[in-house]
Amino acid sequence: MRHEVVAELPGNIWKIEVEPGARVEPGHCLLVMETMKMEIPVHAETAALVAEVRVAPGDQVAAGDVLVVLAP
Repeated sequence: MRHEVVAELPGNIWKIEVEPGARVEPGHCLLVMETMKMEIPVHAETAALVAEVRVAPGDQVAAGDVLVVLAP
């Protein structure tokens, strides 16, 4: 079952740390957002394969927007 990683806060995408096809473990940094002048890393919660990266550096996102899709 696919898992969508969503933005918890609105902000800008600063850096992408993974690409589709990458295997990640719990705690692996997927991307870094900038929100309220702070850099906020977004981490994988489970071991998975990166199926999709739906954002790019410089993108503005709202809370709840899908950032990355993970597949088991």
